Amino acid sequence: MEPSPVYFISARATKWSYKLSLAGRLESLLHEISLSRYINKDETVAIKTHFGSEGAHRVVRPLFVRKVVQAVLESGGKPFVTDTVRIQGLDYLQVAGENGINALSCGAPVLLADGIFGNDHVPVPSGDLQGEVFVASAVYDAPAMVVLSHFKGHFNAGIGGAIKNLAMGCLSGSSRNRDWKHGRGGIHAHMEGLLQWDQEKCSRCDQCVEVCPLFACSFENEIFTCDTKKCWRCGRCVRVCPEQALDLPADQERFHKGLAESARAVLSTFKEKKILYANFLLEIQPECDCMPAADVPVIQDIGILISDDLVAVDQASLDLLRESPPLPGSAAEDKGIRPGEDIMLKLHQVDGQKQIDYAFELGLGSKAYTLIKR
Repeated sequence: MEPSPVYFISARATKWSYKLSLAGRLESLLHEISLSRYINKDETVAIKTHFGSEGAHRVVRPLFVRKVVQAVLESGGKPFVTDTVRIQGLDYLQVAGENGINALSCGAPVLLADGIFGNDHVPVPSGDLQGEVFVASAVYDAPAMVVLSHFKGHFNAGIGGAIKNLAMGCLSGSSRNRDWKHGRGGIHAHMEGLLQWDQEKCSRCDQCVEVCPLFACSFENEIFTCDTKKCWRCGRCVRVCPEQALDLPADQERFHKGLAESARAVLSTFKEKKILYANFLLEIQPECDCMPAADVPVIQDIGILISDDLVAVDQASLDLLRESPPLPGSAAEDKGIRPGEDIMLKLHQVDGQKQIDYAFELGLGSKAYTLIKR
């Protein structure tokens, strides 16, 4: 397999010129790539991004989303900016607006791909692990898509890039009883079990209750309970517990295989060469943008990577992260991570390379790439 081209714009601005700014060079690169290669005239185009959370503001900036919208419009496409339900749908749209993601700032309609209740989806065969997944309706029906991923760390996946943005971000947030295992929740826990509580370790600090986006966690008479009908198995409560009193059983191998299978399912709803991927290696967070806060970056801004190869764009992104030193005053310094060490692996004890390897094995792209600097 020939190496796939991956275009790279460095975050450095060495001259005080708009044309040489990150926004200016993104605009130029999108013209060079020519989105008309991927988009037909009058074709509806999903621009998939992450809306962030209340308190988590380091998402892909609306400025960059707007540049992509403009490039789609210039190519004759009809874009809409979208994500899937992570908290209650109407609340999530409010969060998006507060984070600057709205029709005025982005230049295109902003909507939830799976509806305001997270139940608008189409079942799609995925593979042996889940059988099928629920792809959000607006993603399923869109003939073309541009995937904008804020590359970062992740509690379960090690890293969050384009693969995860397809595999989890394009599934519905359905919490209907017996349905959750085919949506994002099923990918999170991968059907390994329910939330477990160690009463002896628990300090009853209530952080798990406060962080739950669906109010599924509670304490009654100092006894922890979780409403399993509401729970999306996202693991946020586990992530914030200072006493490690909560656990959500998951198998890393199954989890990463599940990510690859789910990404393949989403890809199966598009014809070839109808998706373009842009990974933003900016304000690189130790955790997912769905957490209710943003930390300082753990790595200096690197730049933007663009490719039509799902595997190559994530492999190139991870390779650049591995070459970068940790930033002082960050979670990386808290963990004592030294230059030359794999920062995300050290932070989460989860190897994000696995999802890339499994995606490659499923034929979703090439791990070999040529980095084209612009």
